[in-house]
Amino acid sequence: MKPWHSLEHKTVWVTGGAGYLGSAITRELDAVGAKVLCFDLPGRAEALVREHRLTRTTPLALDFYDTAGLPAALEALIASHGVPDGVVHLVTASSSGVRLEKLGAEDFRRTLDLALTPTFVLCRLLAERMKPRGAGSIVLFSSMYGLVAPDARIYHDPMAPNPVDYGTSKAATLQLSRYLAMHYGSSGIRFNCVSPGPFPNPTAQQQHPAFIRDLSRKTVLNRIGQNGEIVGPTLFLLTDSASFVTGHNLVVDGGWTAW
Repeated sequence: MKPWHSLEHKTVWVTGGAGYLGSAITRELDAVGAKVLCFDLPGRAEALVREHRLTRTTPLALDFYDTAGLPAALEALIASHGVPDGVVHLVTASSSGVRLEKLGAEDFRRTLDLALTPTFVLCRLLAERMKPRGAGSIVLFSSMYGLVAPDARIYHDPMAPNPVDYGTSKAATLQLSRYLAMHYGSSGIRFNCVSPGPFPNPTAQQQHPAFIRDLSRKTVLNRIGQNGEIVGPTLFLLTDSASFVTGHNLVVDGGWTAW
Protein backbone atom coordinates (compact mmCIF):
# COMPACT_ATOMS: atom_id res chain seq x y z
CA MET A 1 0.00 0.00 0.00
CA LYS A 2 1.16 3.52 -0.71
CA PRO A 3 2.05 5.55 2.40
CA TRP A 4 -1.01 7.81 2.15
CA HIS A 5 -3.24 4.73 2.04
CA SER A 6 -1.44 2.77 4.72
CA LEU A 7 -2.45 2.14 8.32
CA GLU A 8 0.52 -0.11 8.97
CA HIS A 9 1.95 0.40 12.48
CA LYS A 10 -0.85 2.84 13.32
CA THR A 11 -2.78 2.34 16.54
CA VAL A 12 -6.55 2.26 16.00
CA TRP A 13 -9.23 1.79 18.63
CA VAL A 14 -12.52 0.19 17.57
CA THR A 15 -15.38 0.38 20.06
CA GLY A 16 -18.04 -2.23 19.46
CA GLY A 17 -15.31 -3.91 17.46
CA ALA A 18 -16.69 -7.45 17.67
CA GLY A 19 -20.22 -6.66 16.46
CA TYR A 20 -21.57 -7.28 12.96
CA LEU A 21 -20.06 -4.13 11.41
CA GLY A 22 -17.25 -3.69 13.90
CA SER A 23 -15.85 -7.18 13.42
CA ALA A 24 -15.34 -6.63 9.69
CA ILE A 25 -13.51 -3.37 10.42
CA THR A 26 -11.36 -4.95 13.14
CA ARG A 27 -10.35 -7.88 10.94
CA GLU A 28 -9.29 -5.66 8.06
CA LEU A 29 -7.34 -3.29 10.27
CA ASP A 30 -5.47 -6.28 11.67
CA ALA A 31 -4.83 -7.57 8.14
CA VAL A 32 -3.34 -4.27 6.90
CA GLY A 33 -0.89 -4.08 9.77
CA ALA A 34 -2.54 -1.75 12.25
CA LYS A 35 -2.22 -2.24 15.98
CA VAL A 36 -5.87 -2.62 17.01
CA LEU A 37 -7.57 -2.26 20.36
CA CYS A 38 -10.92 -4.00 19.97
CA PHE A 39 -13.47 -3.07 22.64
CA ASP A 40 -16.63 -5.08 23.17
CA LEU A 41 -18.66 -6.96 25.77
CA PRO A 42 -16.66 -9.36 27.94
CA GLY A 43 -15.68 -12.41 25.90
CA ARG A 44 -16.83 -11.15 22.49
CA ALA A 45 -13.61 -9.45 21.46
CA GLU A 46 -11.58 -12.41 22.72
CA ALA A 47 -13.71 -14.76 20.66
CA LEU A 48 -13.20 -12.65 17.54
CA VAL A 49 -9.43 -12.62 17.99
CA ARG A 50 -9.37 -16.36 18.60
CA GLU A 51 -11.69 -17.34 15.75
CA HIS A 52 -9.92 -15.24 13.11
CA ARG A 53 -6.41 -15.62 14.55
CA LEU A 54 -5.84 -11.90 14.72
CA THR A 55 -2.22 -11.24 15.61
CA ARG A 56 -2.21 -7.47 15.99
CA THR A 57 -5.47 -7.04 17.89
CA THR A 58 -5.81 -6.67 21.65
CA PRO A 59 -9.29 -7.60 22.92
CA LEU A 60 -10.60 -5.40 25.74
CA ALA A 61 -13.81 -4.85 27.67
CA LEU A 62 -14.72 -1.31 28.73
CA ASP A 63 -18.02 0.19 29.84
CA PHE A 64 -18.40 3.14 27.47
CA TYR A 65 -21.73 4.01 29.10
CA ASP A 66 -20.04 4.84 32.42
CA THR A 67 -19.62 8.56 31.87
CA ALA A 68 -18.20 9.19 35.33
CA GLY A 69 -15.59 6.45 35.15
CA LEU A 70 -14.73 6.82 31.48
CA PRO A 71 -12.01 9.52 31.72
CA ALA A 72 -9.91 7.53 34.20
CA ALA A 73 -10.35 4.35 32.18
CA LEU A 74 -9.24 6.11 29.00
CA GLU A 75 -6.21 7.64 30.68
CA ALA A 76 -5.18 4.17 31.90
CA LEU A 77 -5.49 2.81 28.36
CA ILE A 78 -3.39 5.66 26.99
CA ALA A 79 -0.76 4.99 29.64
CA SER A 80 -0.62 1.33 28.55
CA HIS A 81 -1.07 1.59 24.79
CA GLY A 82 -0.33 5.18 23.86
CA VAL A 83 -2.51 7.82 22.22
CA PRO A 84 -4.33 6.24 19.26
CA ASP A 85 -3.79 7.46 15.72
CA GLY A 86 -7.38 6.66 14.84
CA VAL A 87 -10.65 5.74 16.50
CA VAL A 88 -13.77 4.07 15.15
CA HIS A 89 -16.66 4.49 17.58
CA LEU A 90 -19.58 2.12 16.96
CA VAL A 91 -20.99 1.79 20.48
CA THR A 92 -24.61 2.98 20.50
CA ALA A 93 -27.84 2.69 22.47
CA SER A 94 -31.51 2.13 21.70
CA SER A 95 -34.81 1.25 23.36
CA SER A 96 -34.99 -1.55 20.73
CA GLY A 97 -38.44 -2.78 19.78
CA VAL A 98 -40.46 -0.21 21.75
CA ARG A 99 -43.09 1.53 19.63
CA LEU A 100 -43.17 5.32 19.64
CA GLU A 101 -46.60 5.53 21.27
CA LYS A 102 -45.38 3.37 24.18
CA LEU A 103 -41.90 4.83 24.63
CA GLY A 104 -41.58 6.47 28.03
CA ALA A 105 -39.81 9.77 28.56
CA GLU A 106 -37.24 8.13 30.81
CA ASP A 107 -36.44 5.50 28.17
CA PHE A 108 -36.04 8.23 25.54
CA ARG A 109 -33.75 10.21 27.84
CA ARG A 110 -31.76 7.09 28.74
CA THR A 111 -30.90 6.41 25.10
CA LEU A 112 -29.68 9.96 24.59
CA ASP A 113 -27.67 9.84 27.82
CA LEU A 114 -26.02 6.56 26.85
CA ALA A 115 -25.43 7.29 23.16
CA LEU A 116 -24.35 10.92 23.28
CA THR A 117 -22.75 11.98 26.55
CA PRO A 118 -20.14 9.19 26.70
CA THR A 119 -19.34 9.80 23.02
CA PHE A 120 -18.69 13.45 23.78
CA VAL A 121 -16.47 12.54 26.75
CA LEU A 122 -14.55 9.95 24.70
CA CYS A 123 -13.99 12.23 21.72
CA ARG A 124 -12.96 15.30 23.68
CA LEU A 125 -10.50 13.45 25.89
CA LEU A 126 -8.84 11.62 23.00
CA ALA A 127 -8.73 14.74 20.82
CA GLU A 128 -7.07 16.69 23.63
CA ARG A 129 -4.44 13.94 23.94
CA MET A 130 -3.93 13.99 20.15
CA LYS A 131 -3.37 17.77 20.05
CA PRO A 132 0.35 17.77 20.95
CA ARG A 133 0.96 15.38 18.06
CA GLY A 134 -1.07 17.53 15.66
CA ALA A 135 -2.81 14.62 13.97
CA GLY A 136 -5.58 12.09 14.46
CA SER A 137 -8.73 10.75 12.86
CA ILE A 138 -11.92 9.89 14.76
CA VAL A 139 -14.78 8.23 12.90
CA LEU A 140 -18.22 8.22 14.51
CA PHE A 141 -21.14 6.14 13.30
CA SER A 142 -24.48 7.74 12.54
CA SER A 143 -27.18 5.96 10.49
CA MET A 144 -29.55 6.39 7.58
CA TYR A 145 -32.11 6.90 10.35
CA GLY A 146 -30.15 9.92 11.49
CA LEU A 147 -31.00 11.37 8.06
CA VAL A 148 -34.47 10.04 7.22
CA ALA A 149 -37.33 8.41 9.08
CA PRO A 150 -38.08 4.68 8.79
CA ASP A 151 -40.86 3.48 6.50
CA ALA A 152 -43.30 1.92 8.98
CA ARG A 153 -44.99 -0.01 6.16
CA ILE A 154 -42.11 -2.47 5.83
CA TYR A 155 -42.09 -3.39 9.53
CA HIS A 156 -44.60 -6.22 9.76
CA ASP A 157 -46.01 -7.39 13.09
CA PRO A 158 -44.57 -8.24 15.54
CA MET A 159 -41.70 -6.01 14.39
CA ALA A 160 -41.71 -2.38 15.51
CA PRO A 161 -40.30 0.41 13.33
CA ASN A 162 -36.79 1.55 14.10
CA PRO A 163 -37.20 3.47 17.38
CA VAL A 164 -37.36 7.26 17.49
CA ASP A 165 -34.78 7.54 20.27
CA TYR A 166 -32.23 5.70 18.12
CA GLY A 167 -32.77 7.94 15.09
CA THR A 168 -32.66 11.06 17.22
CA SER A 169 -29.39 10.01 18.84
CA LYS A 170 -27.88 9.26 15.44
CA ALA A 171 -28.85 12.67 14.06
CA ALA A 172 -27.24 14.23 17.12
CA THR A 173 -24.10 12.11 16.65
CA LEU A 174 -23.75 13.52 13.16
CA GLN A 175 -24.00 17.08 14.43
CA LEU A 176 -21.59 16.32 17.27
CA SER A 177 -19.01 15.19 14.71
CA ARG A 178 -19.35 18.50 12.86
CA TYR A 179 -18.86 20.57 16.00
CA LEU A 180 -15.83 18.50 16.99
CA ALA A 181 -14.39 18.81 13.48
CA MET A 182 -14.71 22.59 13.73
CA HIS A 183 -13.18 22.79 17.19
CA TYR A 184 -10.18 20.52 16.59
CA GLY A 185 -9.51 21.19 12.91
CA SER A 186 -6.82 23.76 13.63
CA SER A 187 -5.02 21.08 15.69
CA GLY A 188 -4.90 18.71 12.73
CA ILE A 189 -7.50 16.32 14.16
CA ARG A 190 -10.25 15.14 11.84
CA PHE A 191 -13.77 14.07 12.82
CA ASN A 192 -16.09 12.38 10.35
CA CYS A 193 -19.19 10.21 10.36
CA VAL A 194 -20.13 7.05 8.51
CA SER A 195 -23.87 6.59 8.07
CA PRO A 196 -24.70 2.98 7.19
CA GLY A 197 -27.89 2.10 5.39
CA PRO A 198 -29.57 -1.31 5.64
CA PHE A 199 -27.02 -3.71 7.13
CA PRO A 200 -29.23 -6.21 9.01
CA ASN A 201 -27.25 -8.80 10.92
CA PRO A 202 -27.34 -12.49 9.97
CA THR A 203 -29.96 -13.31 12.62
CA ALA A 204 -32.36 -10.72 11.22
CA GLN A 205 -31.67 -11.96 7.71
CA GLN A 206 -32.60 -15.50 8.69
CA GLN A 207 -35.62 -14.70 10.85
CA HIS A 208 -37.29 -11.98 8.76
CA PRO A 209 -36.93 -12.78 5.04
CA ALA A 210 -39.96 -10.66 4.01
CA PHE A 211 -38.50 -7.67 5.84
CA ILE A 212 -35.15 -8.19 4.11
CA ARG A 213 -36.88 -8.21 0.71
CA ASP A 214 -38.63 -4.95 1.56
CA LEU A 215 -35.37 -3.39 2.75
CA SER A 216 -33.70 -4.43 -0.49
CA ARG A 217 -36.39 -2.86 -2.65
CA LYS A 218 -35.91 0.51 -0.96
CA THR A 219 -32.28 0.80 -2.09
CA VAL A 220 -31.16 1.87 -5.55
CA LEU A 221 -28.98 -1.25 -5.73
CA ASN A 222 -31.98 -3.43 -4.82
CA ARG A 223 -30.16 -5.31 -2.06
CA ILE A 224 -29.02 -5.00 1.54
CA GLY A 225 -25.43 -4.28 2.50
CA GLN A 226 -22.98 -6.89 3.73
CA ASN A 227 -20.70 -6.00 6.60
CA GLY A 228 -17.53 -6.10 4.49
CA GLU A 229 -18.90 -3.18 2.48
CA ILE A 230 -18.57 -0.84 5.44
CA VAL A 231 -14.83 -1.47 5.72
CA GLY A 232 -13.47 0.54 2.79
CA PRO A 233 -15.35 3.76 3.59
CA THR A 234 -14.32 3.56 7.25
CA LEU A 235 -10.65 2.85 6.58
CA PHE A 236 -10.55 5.60 3.96
CA LEU A 237 -11.51 8.16 6.60
CA LEU A 238 -8.78 6.84 8.93
CA THR A 239 -5.99 7.09 6.35
CA ASP A 240 -4.07 10.06 4.98
CA SER A 241 -6.02 9.56 1.75
CA ALA A 242 -8.70 11.54 3.58
CA SER A 243 -6.29 14.14 4.97
CA PHE A 244 -8.49 17.01 3.69
CA VAL A 245 -11.79 15.40 4.71
CA THR A 246 -13.31 16.48 8.00
CA GLY A 247 -16.81 17.32 9.23
CA HIS A 248 -18.10 14.96 6.54
CA ASN A 249 -20.87 12.39 6.61
CA LEU A 250 -20.06 9.42 4.36
CA VAL A 251 -23.36 7.70 3.56
CA VAL A 252 -23.01 3.98 2.79
CA ASP A 253 -26.61 3.02 2.08
CA GLY A 254 -26.88 1.52 -1.41
CA GLY A 255 -28.75 4.65 -2.49
CA TRP A 256 -31.42 4.42 0.24
CA THR A 257 -31.44 8.20 0.69
CA ALA A 258 -31.11 8.97 -3.02
CA TRP A 259 -34.88 8.91 -3.60
